[in-house]
Amino acid sequence: MKKYVCDVCGWVYDPKAGLPEEGIKPGTPFEDLPDDFVCPDCGAGKDDFSQAD
Repeated sequence: MKKYVCDVCGWVYDPKAGLPEEGIKPGTPFEDLPDDFVCPDCGAGKDDFSQAD
């Protein structure tokens, strides 16, 4: 599973960890996050994320 980074603030979504405090279970791919997902640090939308290297 690929990690995604917020282009605005640099926060990284790791699908292995998920985001349990936001109701996102570990193992959830970035593509399966809800369309209204926002970065927990800065509030940027999914369109402001890119695949991490």
